[in-house]
Amino acid sequence: MKILIVVPTYNEVQNIDKILTKILSISNADILIIDDNSTDGTKEKIKNNPQFNQRIHLIERTAKLGLGTAYVTGFKWGLSRQYQIFFEMDADLSHDPQEIPNFIKKLEENRFDMVVGSRYMNGTISVVGWDFRRLLISKFGNWYASTILNLKQFSDLTSGYRCYKREVLEKINLDNIKSNGYAFQIEMVYRTYKKHFKISEIPIIFYERESGGSKMSGKIAREAAVMVWKLKFFDNS
Repeated sequence: MKILIVVPTYNEVQNIDKILTKILSISNADILIIDDNSTDGTKEKIKNNPQFNQRIHLIERTAKLGLGTAYVTGFKWGLSRQYQIFFEMDADLSHDPQEIPNFIKKLEENRFDMVVGSRYMNGTISVVGWDFRRLLISKFGNWYASTILNLKQFSDLTSGYRCYKREVLEKINLDNIKSNGYAFQIEMVYRTYKKHFKISEIPIIFYERESGGSKMSGKIAREAAVMVWKLKFFDNS
């Protein structure tokens, strides 16, 4: 079974060696880095890894083109190379690679098609390092999206740690994806659900980055706020 972990990067030189080492030590998956023209040495670190062009692959983009297009690019790359399971994972150590086997187990044993790593399962809050404002924004965003799109059975639509079976990415038509920031995560759950695939969640702990800068912005939040209404009223896919 071929597994691909897609990791977008932009100026992650302080984290990239650590996350690659952890993934390689816990999983037999291949890693595809989608780099948005980092200027801090991230790409050079990747190319100097002993596993580069073996288990680690790199797509270099010419500008900061965004999270959603990075994942779509990575998924298309993997589909053309016959990978069966696709992961999304951040490069900043917010997502613990130790959870990778738990995602795979959930897919295989319970025959789910998509598994989302949730920070908020069963009424809990599993986040380390956020202040109250950041937590409130995240919780409200999930409530807002799940209410408008009638997806209240899921606790964490905006989580960026998740995996898909190949069939999901083939069926939802990646060329139709409209969002690019964190709204991408909401849209992918929505489209997967609308295609009648089985979606589940597993509990994870989210760790706020220790190094580098956050990619969250007001523009990204506004895109998510508007996108859910577009999906609700104008999506015909």
